[in-house]
Amino acid sequence: MKRFIIAATVILMVCSCSQKLYNVTKAYDDKHFAKLQQVLDNPTTPKDASYSFTEASDIGLVGKMFYDTPNPYHRVDTVKYKGMTKGENQQARCSAGLAVIFKTNSTAITVKTEWGQLYSSVATMPIAYRGYDLYIKNKKGDWQWAASGATKPEKGNDNLVLIKDMAPGDKECILYLPNYCEIRSCKIGTTVGSYIQKLDGQFRGKIVFHGSSYTHGISTSRPGMSYPMQFMRHTGMQVLGFGMSGNCKMQQYFADVLVDVEADAYVFDAFSNPDYKMIKERLQPFIDKLVAAHPGKPLIFQQTIYREARNFSLTYNAREQAKQDMASTMFNELLKDPKYADVYFIQTNACEKGSHEYSVDGVHPDDHGYYLWSKSIEKPILTILAKYGIK
Repeated sequence: MKRFIIAATVILMVCSCSQKLYNVTKAYDDKHFAKLQQVLDNPTTPKDASYSFTEASDIGLVGKMFYDTPNPYHRVDTVKYKGMTKGENQQARCSAGLAVIFKTNSTAITVKTEWGQLYSSVATMPIAYRGYDLYIKNKKGDWQWAASGATKPEKGNDNLVLIKDMAPGDKECILYLPNYCEIRSCKIGTTVGSYIQKLDGQFRGKIVFHGSSYTHGISTSRPGMSYPMQFMRHTGMQVLGFGMSGNCKMQQYFADVLVDVEADAYVFDAFSNPDYKMIKERLQPFIDKLVAAHPGKPLIFQQTIYREARNFSLTYNAREQAKQDMASTMFNELLKDPKYADVYFIQTNACEKGSHEYSVDGVHPDDHGYYLWSKSIEKPILTILAKYGIK
């Protein structure tokens, strides 16, 4: 009898919930639709709107390691820093991790770009590698996605309208620049008669993120979704991005670049590209150079994530396991030495426990995977930074 009562109760609960779950309807009167039609009939941005253009670099870029590059949209002066391959030079000249933060009262925001070297990908959305990603601060004070887009290849230099018909009034904006293409000029368009100005004080400190395609943002849908950019929005810490897709192998010439970057802390995704033998050979010399250049600064190394391509391939699995195990073995010894008191090794995760659904190509996470990665390192990194008075 007791079981019957319990079963009947469950059935009643399910039935009572079904209306809420499946018949979520509401009636709206004519006045409601009249108000909506009034908005449709009176766009805040006219169809024939004219725009004034301001060079993004004149407003001011955030996320740059060096502000003296001949081209302001390059991350590294590839003439000054020697040793990079042709492909690495191209990556150093792309704008991954750079953004412009501004305030405007325009009802529309557009972008007009003069491109240098262009890139294409089968594993990354065009919006990510040659497009723009706009966030606007909402009423709660949080950065909220507003718009993103990219021009078609045949219309690459056209004026790209990211968003229009916004409400009048001031807006605080972040515009992320493309992940994997070279920019010669990036002009932000606002409606004629409106203003645009630099917005300071939105992010604090300087945290360098150096790493592989993961740090670069490969397989994201838009530039603001790489895990360093998500970390930046979540924590309020300014990130200086130095992702080098497929090429982050603890080269000494990359260490030379980082030696010259003055920052509060340095975070590394260093074990995704090299094999385990290279990790064994290069890790300690790489760390030694940076410890000597930045004494007392935290150097935070991340264990590489689990790649879904290893699920059923024995050789791929062995290769990935060897990388992870060598990194762990090396740090197990290094961290015993007081010389490396400011060196740290943290775990990363780009998938929910028990799930294998957040990969684009077996190597790179999708947007949600990168979100999970960002959240997995947020508390460990902030805890480490707090030890150094970085908050």
